[in-house]
Amino acid sequence: MTLKRSKLEIYLDVLKTIRKGTTKPTRIMYRTNLSWKPLMEVLDSLVKQGLVTVKVEGSHKCYEITDKGKNVLQYFSKAMESIEVT
Repeated sequence: MTLKRSKLEIYLDVLKTIRKGTTKPTRIMYRTNLSWKPLMEVLDSLVKQGLVTVKVEGSHKCYEITDKGKNVLQYFSKAMESIEVT
């Protein structure tokens, strides 16, 4: 049986994927196992919060993580290490 990911886990997965160098929305969609509409909602939210920036290259959009986004990932990584889930 698989468990659903929480919204927080989805947001962190998207941030991690972008930090690893995947910048195109379709690639992010495949790597995070999300469908298009939920992914676009997550990306829009991350942009509004200043965790991710959008760069337009011709007719394509690319997403890059900001320093604030890197700090959020670092914070939650430390928190997850501190909490032991059984």
